[in-house]
Amino acid sequence: MAVFTLYFGKAIPGRGDLTEAEWRLFLDDTVTVNLPDGFTVLDAYGAWLNPKTHTAGTEATKVVIAALPEGPRALAPINHIRTAYQDRFHQQLVGMTVEHACGSF
Repeated sequence: MAVFTLYFGKAIPGRGDLTEAEWRLFLDDTVTVNLPDGFTVLDAYGAWLNPKTHTAGTEATKVVIAALPEGPRALAPINHIRTAYQDRFHQQLVGMTVEHACGSF
């Protein structure tokens, strides 16, 4: 199986941070729809170097972890979620790591 970890920054350009209500709606109408077999959400705090401005930034972050069967079809719902968040909340990117693992549920 492939374990996808997605990193959603909560700092929204031109306004305050993403609210819990906005996050809940995004989970309901985008994440859950694309990952109907389940996922885990963690609250985190992240730091990164902006590749455009070369300045360091920190922000509250939501982390979504999902284990999916290996194969090219696993990437489609993950990419849909990432793109939807970037478009809806004006983000440069949604970070992602992928690990290959053995597991059962």
